[in-house]
Amino acid sequence: MQACEINGLSIGEGLPVRLMGVINCSPESFYRGSYVHPGETRERALAMVADGADLVDIGARATGPGSPPVSIGIERERMVEALSVLEGSGITVSVDTIHPEVLEACLRYDIHAVNDISGLSNPRYAELARDSGLPAILMASRSVPGDAVGFPVTLETLRLVVERCGEHGIRDFILDPGIGRWVPERTGRDDWDLVRHFGEFLALGRPLLAAVSRKTFIGELLGRGPDERLPGSLAVALLLAMGGASMVRTHDVRETKDILTVLTEVLGG
Repeated sequence: MQACEINGLSIGEGLPVRLMGVINCSPESFYRGSYVHPGETRERALAMVADGADLVDIGARATGPGSPPVSIGIERERMVEALSVLEGSGITVSVDTIHPEVLEACLRYDIHAVNDISGLSNPRYAELARDSGLPAILMASRSVPGDAVGFPVTLETLRLVVERCGEHGIRDFILDPGIGRWVPERTGRDDWDLVRHFGEFLALGRPLLAAVSRKTFIGELLGRGPDERLPGSLAVALLLAMGGASMVRTHDVRETKDILTVLTEVLGG
């Protein structure tokens, strides 16, 4: 596996599973408990790092099922405010956006990775990511976020994302199979299929991101709303960390850090 380095942090096979904390500056989010006002981002980021986060992922528009649309201008405004208050903190930051206009604004600040859930499907975005020289976290998407349905199509789509990286000269990247209800065609069964086959994505030779925190497929199985999905989220995160994930993305840093610490002890004992 080819490791990825984000701000001096190596991510990949044989290394500890890294922890990405979610900082959500969008009040429209499916999980309202995760909302952070952009002006309070620094305080939340410092708390996440204290709880064990290796980096924080800043986003400013909701992407969950049925989320209301947010204009590019509003997303950009929120991101700029959030990144402004983080300046000088020394915290490793990735930015979660699919819009070139928003990414362009983010690149004026001290950020360390781009997180593109559209998988470089926008050539202008890909060019900005390349020119920035930053590592990228890229989700399985053909033309819109999460439009790969089922394991075989997701594997094929991630191969397409790898090809896009080659075409645009992006060499340092992490792959995200994109577990979640991104498009109406997807079902909970599709998500569990990706969970069961997660380790097979290692054949692509790149570090994998597990991003399952409080997602709909867990809630449907357990009959729980977003506020009550923590135990299910931790169970899936642990399984994926055991199954090959190099990094776990979570709203719940302290609890997820605990399960990864236990896993490290068991595997190293």
